[in-house]
Parts: sequence; structure tokens; C-alpha cells
Amino acid sequence: MAYKRAASAAGEEDRDFYGGLIRLHILHHAAQGPVFGLWLIEELRRHGYSIGPGTLYPILHSLERRGFVRSRSSREGRSTRRTYSATAKGRRILERSKAKVRELFGEIFEGDQ
Repeated sequence: MAYKRAASAAGEEDRDFYGGLIRLHILHHAAQGPVFGLWLIEELRRHGYSIGPGTLYPILHSLERRGFVRSRSSREGRSTRRTYSATAKGRRILERSKAKVRELFGEIFEGDQ
């Protein structure tokens, strides 16, 4: 039981630490074209981030409230799908963030060859 609590705490700590990277990853894909929640969860999992809807959707809603993404609902057969796309403001912050990440990663990995 103690192991399970420790693993859960480590997962939460990781999620908190990687939150900025996850937001950048989401914004990157939303700038490439409309994305939806389940696809983002699978894409993030493919890159080693294990998040569920209870984590993803608050991030998406926050990005939308701040004007970085816009959502749109569309009918898919009998169900409705909400997709998210980057706004002009979102694209600008993504470009500025990419420059910062490039600089940081250059410093972090300097001499690691």
C-alpha cells in the first residue's frame, strides 16, 4: 500500500513538473490543425506522458480561457466531437516558447555528445 501511495505521489509530482511541456505539446499540435481530446491523450502517451481526461480537459479549458486555443463542436454520426485549434495568440506564444525551449535545451545538453 505504501508503494502505491509513493508511486501515485511520484506520478503527480512528474505531471506537475512536466505541465509546461504538456501544454506546449498540446499547443504545437493544435497549431498544426484541429485536435480532439482522445487523440491528444494517445499522442501524449506515445511520448511518455500518462494523463487522462481529468487532467487533459482542464488544461484545454485553461488554454481556451487564455485565448491560446479555440474549440468547435461538430457532429460525428450520433455523437458530438469538440476539436481545438490554436489561435493567432496561441501561435505567437508557441513561437516565443520554442525559442526559449531551444535555448534551454541547448544549454542543458551542451557537451553531452
